[in-house]
Amino acid sequence: MSPITLLPFIVLIGAMFLMTRSAKKKQQAAASMRNEMQPGTGVRTIGGMYATVKEMDDETVTLEVAPGVHAIYAKNSIGAVLPDEEYNRLIHGESGDDLKVDGAVVPDDASSLTEADEKADDAKIDLGKKDAAADTEDAPAPKDDKADGEGDAK
Repeated sequence: MSPITLLPFIVLIGAMFLMTRSAKKKQQAAASMRNEMQPGTGVRTIGGMYATVKEMDDETVTLEVAPGVHAIYAKNSIGAVLPDEEYNRLIHGESGDDLKVDGAVVPDDASSLTEADEKADDAKIDLGKKDAAADTEDAPAPKDDKADGEGDAK
């Protein structure tokens, strides 16, 4: 057998080795992240729920999903351990910086809207369509295909 015929097998084995190595690194990183959790840490589950860690066991984690509401999850269900700043921003709406658009500060809520802004939001927008009542008066009656005698013949 020549080395050229063995080349595809060697490339395939090398690709499989690289893929399993990167997957193993990701698993180790996720396991170390879960092991670094402490009570009081904000987390996101793999289902997208944000909660605070209350207690930890070897295989389970007790999460506070709402004030006074505790749920027990498997450690593997923790998707991310969040830094305190990010958790507070997401859950409590606390942020040190307001959103800036083109140099102007845009608040997170609508508390700074003026009356003119509110009236402009409430104004009716004409989309170039007629009202439903006007449509029924002006619209021709629907055509019945079977009225022409071309319907089902038995």
